[in-house]
Amino acid sequence: MPQARSSALRAPATRRAPASRARRSSSGSHRFARVRWDRVGRTGLLIVLAVVAGLYLQQAIEYLSTRSAANQQRATAVRIARENAVLHREQQQLGDPSTIKRDARALGMVHSGERSYVVIGLPNR
Repeated sequence: MPQARSSALRAPATRRAPASRARRSSSGSHRFARVRWDRVGRTGLLIVLAVVAGLYLQQAIEYLSTRSAANQQRATAVRIARENAVLHREQQQLGDPSTIKRDARALGMVHSGERSYVVIGLPNR
């Protein structure tokens, strides 16, 4: 059976840093050379969010203005429909023969074959 080696006989394991991780300089010029990608990512996401929110806001404003214009058009249509109904009733009344006779008599007209009289000297009421 082979003998066990003692730990004292083993060569000590040393770790060396890779060449790329060589001693960094603590001067101020390297401090600004590092890019903070987490901040860049957050800033980019905030800009995209602001643009998307602006587009939604613009569409919402257009929707509300269109809705307001539609309500105004609807109110105008209702008003015109009411005026049309009033004018239609007036047209029917003006076409009625009894209305025509009454309006003609109010203007002083007489029916053919009738004799008109004018009374003067009545006391004022």
